Amino acid sequence: MSNFLPFALPLIEEEEINEVVHCLRSGWLTTGPKNKEFEASFSKLTGSKEALAVNSATAGLHLALEAIGIQTGDKVITTPYTFTATAEVIRYLGADPLFVDIDPLTFNISPQGIADALKTYGDQVKAIVPVHFAGQACDMDPIQDLAQRHQIPIVEDAAHALPAEYKGKTIGNIGDLTVFSFYATKTITTGEGGMVTTNNPDWAKRIRTMRLHGINRDVFDRYTSTKPSWYYEIVAPGYKYNLPDIAAAIGIEQLKKSERFRTSRELIAHRYTEAFADLPLILPYTAPETTKHAWHLYVIQLDDSQTSLTRDHFIQSMSELGIGTSVHFIPLHIQPYWRDRYQFKETDFPNAYRIYRNAVSLPIYPKMTDSDIERVISAVRSLLLA
Repeated sequence: MSNFLPFALPLIEEEEINEVVHCLRSGWLTTGPKNKEFEASFSKLTGSKEALAVNSATAGLHLALEAIGIQTGDKVITTPYTFTATAEVIRYLGADPLFVDIDPLTFNISPQGIADALKTYGDQVKAIVPVHFAGQACDMDPIQDLAQRHQIPIVEDAAHALPAEYKGKTIGNIGDLTVFSFYATKTITTGEGGMVTTNNPDWAKRIRTMRLHGINRDVFDRYTSTKPSWYYEIVAPGYKYNLPDIAAAIGIEQLKKSERFRTSRELIAHRYTEAFADLPLILPYTAPETTKHAWHLYVIQLDDSQTSLTRDHFIQSMSELGIGTSVHFIPLHIQPYWRDRYQFKETDFPNAYRIYRNAVSLPIYPKMTDSDIERVISAVRSLLLA
């Protein structure tokens, strides 16, 4: 279908193209000056002392957990209502995810569930990884209170949450470490990429070392120094998680537009909410504590008490009308690996499972035109009023 409206598309403009061309002409393509500029700009935006660019949010989560010392036998609290990367990095380190069900309104991890898990598992729990679903901040006050009382760090998965705030505090400067994603579908993109923010200089130093083979000096510094500086030391068995300058060049310009992009998504969300108010749908809930929602996703739920249209039929019908949709997320506890390893049942996390069965994510991105938005609205209304 030639006029198919994809679920997501990045908005790349002349500024990004020019910045990449400048990078290509500079002769420096791997991690270098553009990375440093991108990190400095990101640190300023979030208010964090340290921002460390990496080649994916998955890499960032892995490095963050490694930096705080997660190891074999530890337990890390997180949510099953997320992409598998959130949990798989815990397994990279030989630890086990301790899943906690979600709040049925926000789809974010339940603070009471965290409290219950801590009460049950106590000192075995070494970290909490909340996920800011769809760009709406988790209820961080009670989560921080629990973390402080149990003296365990918080590593925020903020893959959806740039820019976002919680009670006036910027996501990226609340928990102990925060990880952002710049994948092609995210709120800003570098194609592939991520960023870790923290105010802890020791963790930042560890991440900086481990993201590039455990080398104790940046390659850029070694290759551009005016004095002989060939010597370096391998101080740990690190990883290849650095972000190329070509990607960072895109990120520099995307970051400047992050609030404009967010505002565009917010306007689309408001139009959807107004247009769907009379339909048999459960619309996204905006927590009053959230002063700035990133609106990475707009997730509706078909109200099966009021419509016989199933979620899967709705998705198929939307596709036939030329509109892409998605599902966020298939809960991890029903995915084969996680289900089989930990012997989960569908009902173990009832909120996550119930919401998944009726949830559909609609297109919401700045590249959408007014006619694109109206197409989505018209299609949804036609299917649910048929």
